[in-house]
Amino acid sequence: MMKTLQVALGDRSYPIHIGENLLSESDLFTAHIRGKEVLIVTNETVAPLYLDTVKTALNDYRLESVILPDGEQYKTLDIMQLIFDRLLEARLSRQVTIIALGGGVIGDMAGFAAACYQRGVPFIQVPTTLLSQVDSSVGGKTAVNHPLGKNMIGAFYQPQCVLADTDTLKTLDDRQFSSGLAEVIKYGLINDAEFFDWLEQNMSLLVSRDPAALAQAIARSCQDKATIVADDEREQGVRALLNLGHTFGHAIETGSGYGNCLHGEAIAIGMVMAADLSQRMGWLSTEKVTRISNIMIAANLPVTVPDKLSSADFMNLMAVDKKVQDGLIRLVLLKDIGQAIISDNYDGDALAETLAKFTAEN
Repeated sequence: MMKTLQVALGDRSYPIHIGENLLSESDLFTAHIRGKEVLIVTNETVAPLYLDTVKTALNDYRLESVILPDGEQYKTLDIMQLIFDRLLEARLSRQVTIIALGGGVIGDMAGFAAACYQRGVPFIQVPTTLLSQVDSSVGGKTAVNHPLGKNMIGAFYQPQCVLADTDTLKTLDDRQFSSGLAEVIKYGLINDAEFFDWLEQNMSLLVSRDPAALAQAIARSCQDKATIVADDEREQGVRALLNLGHTFGHAIETGSGYGNCLHGEAIAIGMVMAADLSQRMGWLSTEKVTRISNIMIAANLPVTVPDKLSSADFMNLMAVDKKVQDGLIRLVLLKDIGQAIISDNYDGDALAETLAKFTAEN
């Protein structure tokens, strides 16, 4: 069965369809394509698996495609230029719809290209990884990386719809699958303690890719995110809670070299670091910090920092994070499991102790 959720943004509202075998459902695409031109943006890993299926579903349209290299290290302006090259070489008009077929990197790059091409054309998110299905495809954040910082060049630009075909997760490798579980866990930590409890009880089922448990986790994650995005589309307030672990995590991704530590892996480490700092602030008990670390381990996620990063590296990299305001590094911390806060008023000595602890474990 297909489950449909709604991201409520007034006249820019859009559905999230979650279910099996959605890639071959022509009607789910055509309802959101206004012209006769379609450009499918995908990568060299996903294309052999799913590009023909989507093309068959859209055979009544003028179809073009561009296949990008696969990996976070290719999430750059130079590689995004290949999308613009194809759009212009094919003389595609402002009526073109761009389809992002792939994981978070493809979704971010295709969405950013859609925001830019002829000052904005429609696009559809077709996420094929767990991480992109539960997080990056929903909410309209699009961007590319810069050598000095992750996602520093981008735009808020909402899709026409999100088609999350859970069948695509069957071809996802174990490391990428676990990377997606990090973002699922995040929702439980920031504002859904009941979901966190459920995840603790059902993590073995999720790791084994039980279809019923997976469908429930994806739907709950998407609903949690859709609610937050509807309240704060451009991250002026509550949406920043979705960055739990991300300031630490983005520093890890940038400092270790894009692609060496997967996004979800870096965020898992970052969430454990945020829990450690929250404990030092007197908010979290040792028992709850242990629970957070243990659920990451149960999801086959790392909880220690790569050995090439020092405390000084962290401070330098976090200083160019998007969440810095007026020179202050804003962190998402935990008052409790299910109760996250945004703070630039944390104890600097406590932060130094957390960084020292995790970099000393290398």
